[in-house]
Amino acid sequence: MTLSILDLAPITSGGTAADALRNTIDLAQRAEEYGYRRYWLAEHHFTPGVASSAPAVLIALVAAATGSIRVGSGAVQLGHQTPVSVVEQFGLIDALYPGRLDLGVGRSGQRRNELAQQGAPPPAPPPRIVDGLLIPQAFDWSQLFKSPHLAYQAGLLQQPGARTPDFAEQIDEVLAFLRGTHQAHAVPGEGADVAVWILGSSGGQSARVAGERGLPFAANYHVSPSSVLEAVEAYRQAFKPSDVLAEPYVIVSADAVVAEDEATARELAKPYGLWVRGIRTGVGAPPYPSPAEADAHVWSEEDLELVKDRTDTQFVGSPEDVAERLGVLRRVTGADELLITTITHGHADRVRSYELLAKAWDGRR
Repeated sequence: MTLSILDLAPITSGGTAADALRNTIDLAQRAEEYGYRRYWLAEHHFTPGVASSAPAVLIALVAAATGSIRVGSGAVQLGHQTPVSVVEQFGLIDALYPGRLDLGVGRSGQRRNELAQQGAPPPAPPPRIVDGLLIPQAFDWSQLFKSPHLAYQAGLLQQPGARTPDFAEQIDEVLAFLRGTHQAHAVPGEGADVAVWILGSSGGQSARVAGERGLPFAANYHVSPSSVLEAVEAYRQAFKPSDVLAEPYVIVSADAVVAEDEATARELAKPYGLWVRGIRTGVGAPPYPSPAEADAHVWSEEDLELVKDRTDTQFVGSPEDVAERLGVLRRVTGADELLITTITHGHADRVRSYELLAKAWDGRR
């Protein structure tokens, strides 16, 4: 199977974090049954609609509840933790569930700081179709990341006065701890059979570091669809063979909602835009709304523009239709795998979406 899952452990309106975590365990067990290759957990903080604030803890729970599916992070943010703490956490889990862990790491915390210090970016190119794949106009994050509210929250994630090292230095330190070449020894962690991945949303440092160190790379179509081709190209151009990979290996994320027919899928996907609006207005993802709550929202033209790149690139429809369009995404990006994230208000609908997609993708193959 060349499909994997990215789970945010979404908290839905009327639900609790405990409900979300129980749903994550259930979905992971179903994903293993359906044949998905990996089950990754995201890292988000101060977000009313997401329960995955501590991926290592949640990964341990998922690994304990499953038997063979690879489990990992998408991604641990190295701006919030030291390399040794991350290696020790994953080493501890690997000690009990060896050979099943993917340590996906990202630098989004550092990138937010960079964007907050920059001026307005140059005008983004208009949307375009590349060999059947929509590449939308880029969303401008710079103003959002200048929010004092977000800056205050970011400060809470670090010790006062702490300085985050360069991302490349952090990756080298993670690898040294795992390989036992560091001056200090992480126990557990040293020698752990943990696969290190780097996640990136542009052709910047993350893509280059992944390529230069010969590590697998995850490119972000579901959050930053405008720059996915740039990210993949930068990774491949920088790639150097390593003891991990002889050739580049890419996984590309996508947001999808699948149902027996398109009308049902569209109904289930209605709340997505309202949920993204919460993220992009700086208040954080709200508890995931129901379709009825989404219908009650009055949209302004400004709000619609705010979420357009995300809603236009969400894969929504029948199993065969979504599988075909995901095939286009895989072909155009050259992805070795696709990482699917699905959020619906009802847990049963989310489970069913993944089940239908797995069957259609397997049949298409």
